[in-house]
Amino acid sequence: MENLNEFKYKRAKERVACIKSFYTHLMVYLIVMCALVYLNYRTTSFVWVLFPAVGWGIGLLSHGLRAFGYNLFLGKDWEERKIKELMDSERF
Repeated sequence: MENLNEFKYKRAKERVACIKSFYTHLMVYLIVMCALVYLNYRTTSFVWVLFPAVGWGIGLLSHGLRAFGYNLFLGKDWEERKIKELMDSERF
């Protein structure tokens, strides 16, 4: 039973670290995008800032989805189900 509690603790700790990492990523994104918007406004009339904003925004979105447990491709809790399936099989 203690192994189960250790496993749950480890998973929870990893999840908290991932969420913390996402919030750090979000803050860096906002700061850098503000600087780029200002730079774009001061230098040219072409709105080039959209390219890094969208590109980095896609990466930020995928980081957020992973941090908060949403998986668009494999479904909810796919990883846990697959681990249980592999542990129950006799191939390991």
